[in-house]
Amino acid sequence: MGCTEPIAIAYCAAVAARVLAEEPEHLTIYCSGNIIKNVKGVVVPNSGSQKGIAVAATLGAVGGDADRQLQVIANVTDEDRERTRELVRTGFCDYKYVEEVPNLYIRADIRGRKHTAEAVIANQHTHLESITRDGEVLLTAGEKVSRDVLKNVLINSDITKMSLQGLLSYADQVDISEVQDLLDRAIEMNSRIAQEGLDSPWGACVGKTILESWGSDVRTLACAAAAAGSDARMSGCAMPVVINSGSGNQGITVTMPVLVYARELHISETKRYRALIISNLVSIYIKHYIGALSAFCGAVSASCGAGAAITYMSGGDYQHIARTITNTLANVGGIVCDGAKPSCAAKIASSLHAAILAHYMSMNDKSFKAGEGIVEADVEETIKNIGYIGKVGMKPTDHEILNVMTDAVNVDACL
Repeated sequence: MGCTEPIAIAYCAAVAARVLAEEPEHLTIYCSGNIIKNVKGVVVPNSGSQKGIAVAATLGAVGGDADRQLQVIANVTDEDRERTRELVRTGFCDYKYVEEVPNLYIRADIRGRKHTAEAVIANQHTHLESITRDGEVLLTAGEKVSRDVLKNVLINSDITKMSLQGLLSYADQVDISEVQDLLDRAIEMNSRIAQEGLDSPWGACVGKTILESWGSDVRTLACAAAAAGSDARMSGCAMPVVINSGSGNQGITVTMPVLVYARELHISETKRYRALIISNLVSIYIKHYIGALSAFCGAVSASCGAGAAITYMSGGDYQHIARTITNTLANVGGIVCDGAKPSCAAKIASSLHAAILAHYMSMNDKSFKAGEGIVEADVEETIKNIGYIGKVGMKPTDHEILNVMTDAVNVDACL
């Protein structure tokens, strides 16, 4: 629930506070630049419209339930919210930027009158690297720390063995009962928050604006539904969602356009499930090369997944789906991530608009050609190119975005 990075901070703080086992007196959060970037401008859900790292960490420490992981602050009380306001005001929590750590890194150091405790999360939002109390190591990364076996599998698996053809074959052949519960949860939860974003004035109302301004055809509805879910999520809506690649926004993006097109195309329930598998796995596949957090906007990889699924539902084969992905990456591969905040909804809409255009181009046998920019003849190589750009090429960009967001650089002096 809520933007994933502040919730991960709350979870880390809740784990440290539980291990401390006494009234905390001070909390320090050490985190990577990408965590800072993704928490700075987003409302922490269930906080009473409060923002920031100190709010997320303090609320997790004073009212969080660590057993609930990414729903750690689902049941906080009015008393917890008011105590958080007071503690943040009096400087109970501070945070520090640390370098030379994974892009996704959080360490919560908490102390009481007699004891200290520390919890470290790295690489994935619920992957606890270590827990210590008074300097004694209670848990290390080699131990099983998650109740969800799938998360452990993903942490240790070699996703580079995946291929687009393999993903499509899996989607066509898998016994739907193996994944139906997960997909049903995604349909239910992500649809609910999308509808909330369309019904109520969350954030900048990107989804509502699209629907009011562009009409109500299937392309408009697909973009509006996904954007509306992000409108609500980025502005503090406490409704939970099913994520993709560690991101709620990406989870909404790989779900809602597929559902909208499935209704329009009158496809069977089974084929809709298979399309959702394609949407999710294509997004995960592309994002794997880029990494968990970077300067590359994850709405692009998620939109590639949605576009691929729409092409699949429209009767497209491997070549059509490959062209849809290529056309999307050739168009919007350069959207930067400047943190989690309400404008994410607009980036989702722009990326989906590009993916839908890419789909219609592909179904008409139109595609950008090898040698045009980053495009290769083989879609696998194009995906690797965008992965390299996002992970390696945009690393300095990521650093400078953080500098600008934290006022660490005099922009005028550099121009």
